Amino acid sequence: MKQTLDTRQLDELRTTLRARARQLRDEIHQTLAKSDDEQYTMIADQVRDLEDDSFADLMVDVNLAEIDRDLQELRLIDAAFLRIADGSYGFCDACGNPIEFARLRATPFASRCFDCQSSYERNHVQNIGHTL
Repeated sequence: MKQTLDTRQLDELRTTLRARARQLRDEIHQTLAKSDDEQYTMIADQVRDLEDDSFADLMVDVNLAEIDRDLQELRLIDAAFLRIADGSYGFCDACGNPIEFARLRATPFASRCFDCQSSYERNHVQNIGHTL
């Protein structure tokens, strides 16, 4: 596989990936700090009935979901840096064709071209909604 991205494009994408990773780490830190905040402790301590208990549980679940989402994206960014290091960055994992620069600009950790990603989502993402 021959790299289809020029040096300027690759540098731009590296910079974008680094900035996003830094932003995600900051968000995780802020969410963890918010979880430790006395306000959340007070809510848990003052639980008087099931409705209050449910609210406290919801707050914990939301924080955990935010952290999980951010960690998942960090893993994708780390995988993109590994692909940059081994020379496979910018090529689709599924078909091997180059991933369009515009797609990488929008989603710099993308590992599939648009067509293969669309196919993957059709075949692997559950449809949410009514089924009869």
